[in-house]
Amino acid sequence: MKKRKTEHLNLAFQSRTDVSEIDNRFIYEPMFSGHPKNNIPETVLAGKKQRVPIWVSSMTGGTDYAGHINRNLARACGEFGMGMGLGSCRVLLEEGKYLSHFDLRKYLGNDVPFFANLGISQIEKAIKNNTVDDIAAMVEKIRADGLIIHINPIQEWLQPEGDAIEVPPIETVQAFIEKSGIPVIVKEVGQGMGYESLKALLKLPLVAVEFGAFGGTNFAQIELERSTPERKKLYEPLAYIGNDAYKMLDYANSIMLSENDLKCENLIVSGGLKNYLDGYYFLQKSKFKTVYGHASAFLEYAREEYELLRDFVESQIKGLQIAYAYLKLNKEY
Repeated sequence: MKKRKTEHLNLAFQSRTDVSEIDNRFIYEPMFSGHPKNNIPETVLAGKKQRVPIWVSSMTGGTDYAGHINRNLARACGEFGMGMGLGSCRVLLEEGKYLSHFDLRKYLGNDVPFFANLGISQIEKAIKNNTVDDIAAMVEKIRADGLIIHINPIQEWLQPEGDAIEVPPIETVQAFIEKSGIPVIVKEVGQGMGYESLKALLKLPLVAVEFGAFGGTNFAQIELERSTPERKKLYEPLAYIGNDAYKMLDYANSIMLSENDLKCENLIVSGGLKNYLDGYYFLQKSKFKTVYGHASAFLEYAREEYELLRDFVESQIKGLQIAYAYLKLNKEY
């Protein structure tokens, strides 16, 4: 006790906080709970239960390093009950390579949702060439519960090797659902979506819409970094177009209140969320069944040995437990 009291005295002056630093999104109510253990509600997505409402957002695949990352992430999802979306499976679809980087069900177990991933341009080509069955076979091969379709017109346009998108993505998504019967999640890749795009998607029978909002990893910016200095200078303004997760959730909640023909009930809020408090805020504010996603936050730890990732995930879950126990949403924010 003497050591603790001495540390408190020594640290008191350097641990002061200013009123301007308060996180005003929440009202702190310390009187109504002991320290929590199992107070996080389960979430059902694609008929599978997540013990915690955290989603590993699509990241990578197709290199040895990516395989290591994916296996670590899958182990964490299996251990803690999180859902997982793969990075683009295009290399697996077109060449059949790197199966072990995507065939992760043995690490995940059968209880949590697990989704493959392809870009809208690959879906458009499959419909045009009558090869949708190849995608269904790929999804089945890796024992995924469905397919994420990422919508990325600005990224494709900026990418030196990018594919032309000839058909409006909403038409391609709708046609794919009808032709394939595969459960589908639709997401953006770092710039988010506006009101009308969200409304159109929420009227389709999707498993979920994932935001991929502005504020996190931005694949348009990644493509500019891969380009020439001249091209980057000319087109960089496009990388700053988008919608953040706060605005997108406001849009989605407004759509929920104003439309009576929605067929999609689930959101994955992702893009710029830094920690469990950001996640808790969106979980409480959403009028949909919701989980929240991280990509780069997980990637930082998944690159190393599994224990580092495990400790990080455990800390996020414990922080979320504290939030559920003691924090209420401030309705003014």
